[in-house]
Amino acid sequence: MADRDAPHVLIVESRFYEDISDELLKGASGALEAAGASFERVSVPGAFEIPAAIHMGLRSMEFSAARRRFDGYVALGCIIRGETSHYDHVCTESARKLQDLACQYALALGYGILTCDTQEQAWERARVEGRNKGGETARACLSMLDVKRQFHLYPR
Repeated sequence: MADRDAPHVLIVESRFYEDISDELLKGASGALEAAGASFERVSVPGAFEIPAAIHMGLRSMEFSAARRRFDGYVALGCIIRGETSHYDHVCTESARKLQDLACQYALALGYGILTCDTQEQAWERARVEGRNKGGETARACLSMLDVKRQFHLYPR
C-alpha cells in the first residue's frame, strides 16, 4: 500500500526507441522508489506526444475526484538526429510545450528527453551505469517538489 503522504508521480515515456526508453525508465523508477515516491506510467509513441499526455494527466484530476493527484511529472524519451529537419521541430516543440505546462500550472516537472546525434550518445546518457539521465530526471522532479514546498504550493 502506497504512503498517501509520499509524492505520487506520473512518468510519461516515449516508446520510439524502446530499448533506450526501458533504460531511462529503469533509472527513473529506481530513483523514485529510493525516495519513497509512488508512480504511474503512461507510454506514448514519440517525444512529440509527451506534453499532450502530461496535460491529459493534469486534466484527468478535474474529472475524477477518486483519482489520486499527481504531485510531479517525469518526461522520458529520446530524439536522435536524422537526415531531415524533423529532429529540430520535435526537439523544439516538445521542450517548449513542456516548459509552457510547467510554468502555466506550476508543475514539478523532470525533463528527460534525450536529444542526441547518435544512438551511442543516447546510450551513454540513458544507461543506469552511465549518466543515468532517467534517475537524474526523477530527482529533478522531486527537487522541484521541494521548491513548491518552499512556496507553500505543495502539498495541497
